[in-house]
Amino acid sequence: MNIITKRTVLHYIDRYPTAKTALLSWLKEFWLANFNDFNELKHVYGNSSVLAGHRVIFNIKGNDFRLIVSVNFSARAAYVIWFGPHWEYDKIDASEIKHIEIKI
Repeated sequence: MNIITKRTVLHYIDRYPTAKTALLSWLKEFWLANFNDFNELKHVYGNSSVLAGHRVIFNIKGNDFRLIVSVNFSARAAYVIWFGPHWEYDKIDASEIKHIEIKI
């Protein structure tokens, strides 16, 4: 799967260094994957959740962090929308939060 916003992932690694190894592992694993639909994704990421608008929530580093990604299965592409610790995730609406443009 092509991850369109790799720069965003790097930003979050800088922001949350304790999640670096887990987030990079997810990035590599997801990039190498080839999912046709949510069912195939769910087979690999059993604890993921799907929301309206093709958004998928991943647990990163156990239950410590959440990653919100928009997935287009037919284009084999994903777009990172949001990443943060569980306590911040509890304060947002995962179906409505917008991607913040990261400038490096």
